[in-house]
Amino acid sequence: MHQIIVFASGSGTNAENLIKHFSSNPLAKVAAVFCNRPDAGVIPKAEALEVPVFVFSKAMLQDGTVFDEVKKYHPDLIVLAGFLLKFPDEIIRNYPDKIINIHPALLPKYGGKGMYGMHVHRAVYDNKETETGISVHYVNEHYDEGGLIFQQKVIVGDCASADEIAARIHELEQEYFPKVIEQVLNLKS
Repeated sequence: MHQIIVFASGSGTNAENLIKHFSSNPLAKVAAVFCNRPDAGVIPKAEALEVPVFVFSKAMLQDGTVFDEVKKYHPDLIVLAGFLLKFPDEIIRNYPDKIINIHPALLPKYGGKGMYGMHVHRAVYDNKETETGISVHYVNEHYDEGGLIFQQKVIVGDCASADEIAARIHELEQEYFPKVIEQVLNLKS
């Protein structure tokens, strides 16, 4: 069975969805959630589903302490699900093509440092885009520049706010992210 580690910084809806999806899936399980914010909503969600949580600081991410903890789980895949810090080069080097991220836009549009969550949705809305979507990509040393694995579009020209766009993106994330992770793991089998 494949071991998945999820890194998250926020409310944890994508992490929760992944934990539930893989709890009855013989292919893989979410072995742990790593979080850099002690007040993040993902922590009680993971704990309620009996998944261990490791809370760390930015300094622990940069000095390698987090990497030492990651190694204990022997992950086949590291999934960034709303994780906002830049991932250390050391972990990227040690897990080539084993770290993926979901981004709430059709990369390369609306990617890069500072482009996450509502910042993306507001930019899409302010620029009067008629469509946007999600991108799942491999993580490399640059924000949102790793190789694309999957994209799914949604029409948003009729949305009256960035919040409406966010809701449509959230639906795509919930539906497609677990399926894409399964595909990635099947390729590694």
